[in-house]
Amino acid sequence: MNIQNKSLAAALMATTALLAPGMAWAQTSAPTASAVDTPAVQDEPADVGEIVVLGRYIPEPNRQSPEVAAFLTSEDLQRTGDSNAAQALTRVTGLSVVEGRFIYVRGLGERYSSALLNGSPLPSPEPLQRVVPLDLFPADVLASVTVQKTYSVNYPGEFGGGVIDLRTLSTPDEPFFNFSASVGANTETTGRTGLVYYGSRTDFTGFDDDTRKLPGSLSLAFASGNRIVAGPNYSTDDLRRIGQSLPNAPLRLLQSEEIPANLSFDVSGGLSSDTGVGTLGLVFSAGYDNSWRTREGVQQEGRIDEGNLVVSSDYAFQSTQNDIGLNFLGEASFERGSHEVKWTNFYVRNTTKEARTRAGYNDLAGTVLRDDYTEWYVRQLFSTQLAGEHGFGNEERWAVNWRAAYAKTSRDAPFETRFGYGQRADGVFVHNIQSNRIQFSELDDELLSGGVDLNYRLPLSQAREVLFTLGAETYDNKRTSENRALRFIAPNGLTEDQRESRVDYLFSDYNIGPYLQIEEVTGSNGASAFEGELKVNSAFLNVQAEVIPLVNLTAGVRYEQGEQTVTPYDLFGGSVGYLPTRIEEEYFLPAATVTWNFAEDMQLRLAASKTIGRPQFRELSPLQYTDPDSDRTFLGNPYLVDTELTNLDARVEWYFARQQYVTAGIFYKNLDKPVESSIIDQSASRFQTFINAPQAVLMGVELEGKKYFEFENAGLAFLADKRWLVQANYTYTDSEVQVDEDDVVYATQGLGEAQPASFFIIDGSRMQGQSEHLANLQFGWEDDTARSQATLIVNYASERTSARGLPGEPDLIQNPGVFLDLVYRKDFTVMGRELGLGVELRNLLRTDFDEYQELGNKIRINNYDLGASGTVSLTARF
Repeated sequence: MNIQNKSLAAALMATTALLAPGMAWAQTSAPTASAVDTPAVQDEPADVGEIVVLGRYIPEPNRQSPEVAAFLTSEDLQRTGDSNAAQALTRVTGLSVVEGRFIYVRGLGERYSSALLNGSPLPSPEPLQRVVPLDLFPADVLASVTVQKTYSVNYPGEFGGGVIDLRTLSTPDEPFFNFSASVGANTETTGRTGLVYYGSRTDFTGFDDDTRKLPGSLSLAFASGNRIVAGPNYSTDDLRRIGQSLPNAPLRLLQSEEIPANLSFDVSGGLSSDTGVGTLGLVFSAGYDNSWRTREGVQQEGRIDEGNLVVSSDYAFQSTQNDIGLNFLGEASFERGSHEVKWTNFYVRNTTKEARTRAGYNDLAGTVLRDDYTEWYVRQLFSTQLAGEHGFGNEERWAVNWRAAYAKTSRDAPFETRFGYGQRADGVFVHNIQSNRIQFSELDDELLSGGVDLNYRLPLSQAREVLFTLGAETYDNKRTSENRALRFIAPNGLTEDQRESRVDYLFSDYNIGPYLQIEEVTGSNGASAFEGELKVNSAFLNVQAEVIPLVNLTAGVRYEQGEQTVTPYDLFGGSVGYLPTRIEEEYFLPAATVTWNFAEDMQLRLAASKTIGRPQFRELSPLQYTDPDSDRTFLGNPYLVDTELTNLDARVEWYFARQQYVTAGIFYKNLDKPVESSIIDQSASRFQTFINAPQAVLMGVELEGKKYFEFENAGLAFLADKRWLVQANYTYTDSEVQVDEDDVVYATQGLGEAQPASFFIIDGSRMQGQSEHLANLQFGWEDDTARSQATLIVNYASERTSARGLPGEPDLIQNPGVFLDLVYRKDFTVMGRELGLGVELRNLLRTDFDEYQELGNKIRINNYDLGASGTVSLTARF
């Protein structure tokens, strides 16, 4: 763009913007002396010659970032109204959510992404994942979320799809206090009959009143190191006392009840104060949420018959889940000059109370069966972090950033019960005493981490500088997991009256001893307990500079030394069938990104890097785990190894106005030994396990745009008074798992022996979890006069592979479908008090959950209605 005969003032303003360090550069002809010495007269601009503008600085976080990244601000979180980080991130280009908790970036599963809280890594309370589930983080405690898709060496090397950095609320400039309450409903749940069980008097708080506490006799028996069975260690009287000590009706009896509405309450506040020696700041947020979800659907399994899939097991199921969430965030900060120290504490507790039943034909049993379940899961996360930022030297060219954090998560599942029934010829379900189970599982995960970055800015000119960063980081992640299982047996069989009796009558104290006897069926040989540890020490060097005018380079290398061990152990002191797994590797991980500001408001990014992915703890352990959402049993593989990735990116960006842009990018990833899920048959049971596929390639295209429209001259006030938003993104991804004839894998059932990879994986098949198409659309308006905002939100993800099928069978496919949401916000004043009204309508298209397997016939692996939901909230601001 050429500008001639502009005023000196305008020229100075332009060059000020152009000289923003590392962002842009302008070339101008030297002004005449008179032009410099004599002030320009208004409306008579001095001739300063021609100015050639090659770039302009616009303060967009997407543009300021040296990497390809996406940002969710507090404004974005408020607009979409999502309740937690997982929901909010589904709006980001190239991201999809799985199981409502885990984020897939560019079609890569959660194992290829990492989550940070204020820059520090987090442990996970999930049995099958080391990455923390993002539904644990309420949107109310977040100030922003960054999703970086190209690797930079200041982040951990476990970076395949990207890194998600959650930033919590920070100290405000002005004091505030907010209180909000909401009520919600779902068409499949609220006001309809659902399944429940009593539990304890205090379940609505998310805390048990000790009803589920281990009885003393059972606790002593677990601690003894002896299996609870009849024999020299336990007499008949001992077993009777243990069996009678277990809670009965409150934890076993399923009932039908009308399900109430969802409720939540949130409070937040903050202030800052000048103490004379510095500024002290405080901010906090706390919330309580009580929500319900009923699911009714079908769960089937298939087998091959004459080249087609036919139904082998066909169950109808019903489940009602009550989720109680508690969260608290507190931060204290102290700032003086260029020095700031923050202490951040975050606690969240999510409790799930679930009652469910399923009934249907089972091919293996050759009859109709029914199973009833009661479950109570408590997931907790506590994180405390101390961090500081300090500037030193002339013009603060030196800076030191440091952080130290401790985080602990846990998952406690006491008294998971299952009671089985068989159907008689007359259609009546009677107790199948052999299929009852009472399980106790505990998982603890701790992570201690620390890091320090030393930055030095070296000026090259008034317009350019070089930023050197030298950093080091360490973290130690430890996990322990144990599972104990009991059942009741009837040594002399049951009478017909007992088989027909209600569950709490059958397992009453009257029958325990004379007719029923407790025994332990916990797996041995390391199948029920393990210890895992991951130690990572790393250091990195990074350089960021405008190497030539308008071309910025960010380049560095990270050295990472990791040692991961998983050690199964026998709870009864016996031998372990598997040796401890140890993966000890050292990596040099280079990364480079070039950004060329080739035209006004436009730039081109090119990025290349090497990264890794590590197997999860549970994936390396032979311990079995049953997922209550799918009733699928998982079995680990101690022979897994790390995945190594090569990443390439290119993206063009055009920032034509503030908060408005269009971007287009392509990406390519090559994965050596990616971890894939596979289905196996073992001992007449079906398991889902994990293997290293030989090779995989993933590539795709990302498009994104955001534009505001204003119609000030429109005849309709409804149009003229508003600023209209259109925001959309689309991602096309293609992946292929590559298997050659001589490729081998090492699977659990092979006990470490090489087996043909083609037996487990079809060459050319899609990677697990990859959707070919992802799309998001937001259309809405903002009205500053009416203080209102409305947004229509569309989210689409195409089919993806959820697991590999048995050898010779097709893969299991999940079809997420299209979701349509509407969010409305309005602020108003009542009696001098500022209030905010929020209305959220979710899944207006009534999209259901659909997982299937298809070959000739369609087998509905897991299918149920999600229903539409609505929430109304009111916020008071003080």
